[in-house]
Amino acid sequence: MKFAGPIINSVGWPLVTLFTLCVAASMAELASAYPTAGGLYYWAYRLGGTRWAWVTAWFNMIGQITITAGIDIAAAIYIVGFLSNLLGIPPDAPVPVFGTVSSWGFYVFVMVLIMIPQVLINIFGIRLTALLSDFSVYWHIAGVFIIAGLLTFLGKVHQPLSFLFSFVNTVNPLDASSAPLPDGTVGPALVIGPWTFPSPLFALIPALKEIYRAAPFLLVFALGLLQAQWTYTGYDASAHMAEETIMARLNSAWGVFLSVAVSGVVGYIVLMALTAAIPDIPGTVNDPYPVLYIVRQNLAPFFANLIGLIIAGAMWLCGLSSITSMSRMWFAFARDGGMPGYSLIRRIHPRLRTPVWSILITSMLAVLLTIYSAAYYVVTAISTITLYLAYGLPTYLNLRNKLRKRGEYTTPQNAPWNLGALGPWINGIAIAWIAFITILFCLPPNELTLWTILGLGVVMVLYWQLDAKRRFTGPTPLSEEELRRIEAELEAMARGRPAYQQGGE
Repeated sequence: MKFAGPIINSVGWPLVTLFTLCVAASMAELASAYPTAGGLYYWAYRLGGTRWAWVTAWFNMIGQITITAGIDIAAAIYIVGFLSNLLGIPPDAPVPVFGTVSSWGFYVFVMVLIMIPQVLINIFGIRLTALLSDFSVYWHIAGVFIIAGLLTFLGKVHQPLSFLFSFVNTVNPLDASSAPLPDGTVGPALVIGPWTFPSPLFALIPALKEIYRAAPFLLVFALGLLQAQWTYTGYDASAHMAEETIMARLNSAWGVFLSVAVSGVVGYIVLMALTAAIPDIPGTVNDPYPVLYIVRQNLAPFFANLIGLIIAGAMWLCGLSSITSMSRMWFAFARDGGMPGYSLIRRIHPRLRTPVWSILITSMLAVLLTIYSAAYYVVTAISTITLYLAYGLPTYLNLRNKLRKRGEYTTPQNAPWNLGALGPWINGIAIAWIAFITILFCLPPNELTLWTILGLGVVMVLYWQLDAKRRFTGPTPLSEEELRRIEAELEAMARGRPAYQQGGE
């Protein structure tokens, strides 16, 4: 909103939705062909071999960590804002150790507090986790219609249609990419945690400074697409849970695709309701908690607080599900010895039957990444790029094999959920879109993302050459017989009988 105004919601959301549906459809087809835990990297292994699988898994690993970090730091920021408004605490109120209520350190502290129950439920409550995941769907959808209904029928502000499609640049992208430098000046900067350095990218490309100062529409509109694109991440969760899904070849695929399709509709409803209720753009974008600002300006305190609770609950439930997906993906990769510490991460608790160490280690890494990034939009940019690279690699391999008519690729025979003749075209659009957003979201003010991705690439190359290539042999495939056994156990659990026999996997 700071970059482009209301048009980033009215046009940006459906634009991103359209291209993301191409990515989701390409992934759903693969999920139908290969319904196995580890999802993406198992697909890459079958389609391209060990090295492709390993690279895909690493991008997915980092993406799963950063998406969880982004969800829970966003929840922390929001919950701090909600409680501050409820209790009348100003954003600059002092807090021992952390500085102020709205400081990044305090947000990270609150993030840890809200993650503790998420972690404990994932460790001790395998059935409760499943129930809350189902409940989350109803909470989100019902919440959307409550929010939209209250703002539409009881809200004080109803902006005209022209407002929804208006372009307003409130914050110059050069200013958003700048910070106080060690020499006392203010300029384009690279911020890493508490440290600030002159921007290497602006030094390498001097013309970038003038382009950013001019703030052309295409630049600021494109940068603003991160809002929608980051929302559409994590929909590979259905693929990671394939081994625990009944009729996985169809249901995992539909889970991937419908995650995006349903979010596209209900997300647009609530986004338009909020946009139409904006009382004034400067006041909204300059408030530390803009959604809360909108509902407070529109509704009586009771209804404003009701919306606050709905959104806080939705964000917490989303974080809970993200930890589930993240820990399962890391467990699957550790099971095959693909990362340092794999012997610990792949352990299953003998009584709880959950990957305890995977849950604990990944959750701690999510917190550490949040401290490193020191900005919400950097976390979201890193998670978006790494996850979409993981989405794009098996999609590319599938398309490559289809066009060559060599190796494995999806067909109506091996993938009941199939795109048919449109498959290659949809795959191609998905790959082009992923390439575009990878470049786009590395641009300032997300410059730390660029150097983080490049640094990650160097670490991956070194680790592969020095260790992994001599030891990693690829994922352990799940046999069709094993898949049927797990489905039978899940059906037994649904009827009230034990899902796992004593001593079983």
